[in-house]
Amino acid sequence: MLVKILMIDDHQMMIEGYKATLSINKNKYMIQTTDVNTCEQAFQVITNPGNEDAFDIVFLDYSLPAFPEQKLFNGEDIAVLIRKNWPIIKIIMLTAHFDSIKLFTIVKKIAPEGLLVKSDFQPPQLLEAFESVLNGGTYYSPIVHEKTKERLFEKGLLDDTDREIIKLINDGLQIKSIATKINISDDTVKKRKSKIKDLLGTEKGSDEAILKECKLLGLL
Repeated sequence: MLVKILMIDDHQMMIEGYKATLSINKNKYMIQTTDVNTCEQAFQVITNPGNEDAFDIVFLDYSLPAFPEQKLFNGEDIAVLIRKNWPIIKIIMLTAHFDSIKLFTIVKKIAPEGLLVKSDFQPPQLLEAFESVLNGGTYYSPIVHEKTKERLFEKGLLDDTDREIIKLINDGLQIKSIATKINISDDTVKKRKSKIKDLLGTEKGSDEAILKECKLLGLL
């Protein structure tokens, strides 16, 4: 099976390292890459109508030389452009940033299928991310889970009761059963669920949407 990858990173040596790692994938996928090093080059590739079905996955660095003419200043901006032009393509973002606010913003704004902090993974984890994403899954490196949870729990955004409600939703309980289980009113459960949905960006979503976001963020 041939896997076509767009590699976007301003350090060509990093790209070559990714290629070397991916070449030893356990499923023997053949890897074909297109390499770009700046936001401007990425813009040209992504907005080319002939490239709509040219790639299966994008490997995307966060820090890139800007293209101010198109208001593209980093990998986050490029990811938004990718989602607009190629809505079904899979994105694996790699970043040197590991503060909770930055990572949480990337997760909520882009929802990349893969997100790895460069100091937090070795070649086996990169392969695991690649294979998981290629097969329809997601992969967030450990520090991403830690920091995104930290962001949700700091300043009381989500407390122990909220997390217990999330766990009970995951167990299949409905509002009345949740209220009985943790000894609060039905209305309180409803209000808590609304707050959880708002924080997770799933305001109009179902319980399944809550669980999907929680698993993505490492809350379950």
